Amino acid sequence: MNKDLYIVLMAGGVGTRFWPYSRSAKPKQFLDVVGIGKTLIQSTYDRFVGLCPPENIFVVTHDEHKQITKEQLPLLNDDQILAEPMRKNTAPCILYASNKIAKQNPNAIMVVSPADHLILNEADFQQTILKSVEQANNQDRLITLGIKPTRPETGYGYIQFLESKDPIKKVKTFTEKPELTLANKFLESGDFVWNAGIFIWGVQAIKNSFEKHLPEMSEIFDEATPKLSTAEEKAAIQSAYSQTKNISIDYGIMEKADNVYVMLSSFAWSDLGSWGSLYEHSPKDAMNNVIGADSMTYDTRNSIIKGDKNKLIVVQGLNGYLVGAFGNVVIVCEKDKEDLFRKFSNDLKSKPNNADYL
Repeated sequence: MNKDLYIVLMAGGVGTRFWPYSRSAKPKQFLDVVGIGKTLIQSTYDRFVGLCPPENIFVVTHDEHKQITKEQLPLLNDDQILAEPMRKNTAPCILYASNKIAKQNPNAIMVVSPADHLILNEADFQQTILKSVEQANNQDRLITLGIKPTRPETGYGYIQFLESKDPIKKVKTFTEKPELTLANKFLESGDFVWNAGIFIWGVQAIKNSFEKHLPEMSEIFDEATPKLSTAEEKAAIQSAYSQTKNISIDYGIMEKADNVYVMLSSFAWSDLGSWGSLYEHSPKDAMNNVIGADSMTYDTRNSIIKGDKNKLIVVQGLNGYLVGAFGNVVIVCEKDKEDLFRKFSNDLKSKPNNADYL
C-alpha cells in the first residue's frame, strides 16, 4: 500500500441528463443507478480503498451534499470531505484538493476521479492506476487515462497521442464530443482514445501547472492554504471560490500544458452520462428492455422501465423509450434523445414554483 498515494473523488455534479431520477437533493453519484446494491460513489470508493490508506481518500462535493456523503461513506472523517460553497467546474475543485493534500504531504501522488463512472474489470483498472502512479513519481508529468474506443461515440471527448515505445504516450490533441463523421475518422486512425477524465499526477506537478496556466486562481487558493484543515477552512474556501472563475481542468490546464501524457487502457468504462449509456450497460429481458421497477410490459421493446418501489408501471406498445416514475415526476420520452433531458430540467428552472420537481 502506497502511503504517498492520495485519491480525490469529484462528486459535485448534478446529473442533469438523468433527470428526473437524479435530482438536486440526490444526484446520480448518490444513487444505485445500475442496480447492484451500491451507489456510484460507494462503488468508486471501494474501487480505490485497497490502493492507499483510507485516510488518504478525499471527496469533493457541494456543501449541500456533505451530509449524504457522510452517510454513504461513513469511514470518511469531516476533514476528508471537501465542501464546495458553489459550483465552479473541475479546476477549482482540483486545486482545492491539491493544496489540501500538498499541505499534508508535499511528495503526494494524486489520482483524481469522477465519483459517478461505471468501471468493469476492476483488477485491470487498479493495475492501470498503479502503473500510472509509477510514471508520475518524478512530479513532472500530468497523466490522464485513455480508453480504447469500441465505437464512434459522439458523447465522449477524445485524446490523440503520439506513438512511442514508452508505456505512456505524449498527448498531441484533445477534442470534445466530435460529430459522427469525425468520430468515425478518429476510430479508423488508431491514434485516438476516449478521454476517461481520470487524472494521475504529483501534487507539485499540478500546482506548478496552475501557477503557469491559471496564475490568478493559484494565488487565490494559495492565500487560503494556511487555513486548510483548521476551523477557518470553510470561510477561506468561501472567499476563494467567490473570487475564482468557472473553468474545467481540461480547458484550463490539460489543453495548454506541454507535459501531458495518456496511459492507454482497456478496462470496460462508461461515464454513465445518459439514459442511453445506462441502457447499454444494463442487463436486459427477452425484449431488450431494462427493467428497474415493478412493471407489466406488453409489446414493448428496447426500452427502460424504472421507478420507485411500491409503484407499478404498466407499459404497452413502446419501442426505444424511457418510462420512469420518480417521486412527484412521471416521464415518458425516447431514451436516446439525450439533449432533451437537459432541456426538460432547464425549462423547469426557468418557470416559477417548480423547485420541487428539480
